[in-house]
Parts: sequence; C-alpha cells; structure tokens
Amino acid sequence: MKPASEPKNNGSGFWRGLREWIQVIIIALVIAIPIRWLIAEPFIVNGASMDPTFATNQFLIVDRVTYRFEAPKRGDVIVFEYPNDPSIYYIKRIIVLPGENFSIKDGKVFVENASNPKGLYVNDSFVAADHSSYDNIATTTMDTTHYFVMGDNRSQSSDSRFWGPLDRHFIIGRPIVRLLPITAISVLPGEEQI
Repeated sequence: MKPASEPKNNGSGFWRGLREWIQVIIIALVIAIPIRWLIAEPFIVNGASMDPTFATNQFLIVDRVTYRFEAPKRGDVIVFEYPNDPSIYYIKRIIVLPGENFSIKDGKVFVENASNPKGLYVNDSFVAADHSSYDNIATTTMDTTHYFVMGDNRSQSSDSRFWGPLDRHFIIGRPIVRLLPITAISVLPGEEQI
C-alpha cells in the first residue's frame, strides 16, 4: 500500500488569498464611492475665513442630500466649489438669498424681500468684533439662482464681496458633523438663525 501523497503547494493559496482581497476591495469601493459622491463627503477646513466658527484642520462630514430636496436658507454654512476654480472647495455662510435686494453699509447687510418689503438688517451676532469689516456695497438685486455668501471672519474672507454671487449649482452641501478635533465634536456645526 502506497502512502497518500501530500498535496503540492504551488502557491495556489497565495493567489486565492490575493483574489479574496481584491474582491473585498472592489466591494468596498462599490459601496464607498456612491456614498461619497451622492450622500456624504469628508471636508477639512483650511484657512481663517470662518473663525471662530470653524478653524484650520477641523474635519467635517458634508451632507450632499438635503439641498436636493430643499433650498439653502439664510444662515446656513455651506461647502461649495469656488466659481473661479471648481477644483477648490470653500466654506462660507449664506447671507442673501435669491431674488432679494441687499446693500452693505459699514459692514452691515441690509436685505429687502417679499416678507420684509421695508427691509431688515441681517443678524451677524456670530461675527466676532475683531473679525468685522466695514465694506460698502450699493443696492444690488440677486438673480433667482444666486446666493451672497460671506465668511464669519469678514476681515479675512475671500467671498461674494470680492468674486460675486454664488450660483446654486456650485453648492455641494452643508456640514452635518464636525469630527475633529474631538473637543469640538458637534452635529450641524455653525448653524445660526439669522
């Protein structure tokens, strides 16, 4: 009687393991890519334009779904593609809505709309005194798809005061979670009623 021969190890275990890892990676990508492009997207703050609300290196998750079903509101913090270079993302706050008339005098924004035909000053209590600006803009009417956005650190922000209104199609979404730093974890960070 011949002894049973042991199976030869010709590396088939290595290829089987490699094939399984490739399958796991493909499945993960099939799940992750649609989530990233359609539902939520990571964003890291870079710059001082939103101080003190957001600081450099804070890690945010941006909701890409909400604005498909409802219009952005005054006071919403949004992440968007910079109109002059869509490969760059900015984070700012919506100050003036589509169709509104507005002016800025000594840094204060005055808005007229159907609900407030006599106008009102936009509440900017979230702007720290040392982050104020004293800009002046003559009365302007926003187009039906345009938003006027500004940073909370008005003196250090490149925003609609410099490059014009933001068309809605550039808006990616709004921050729904701040994850880093751990001491600043919050849901709907920067949300203000103005």
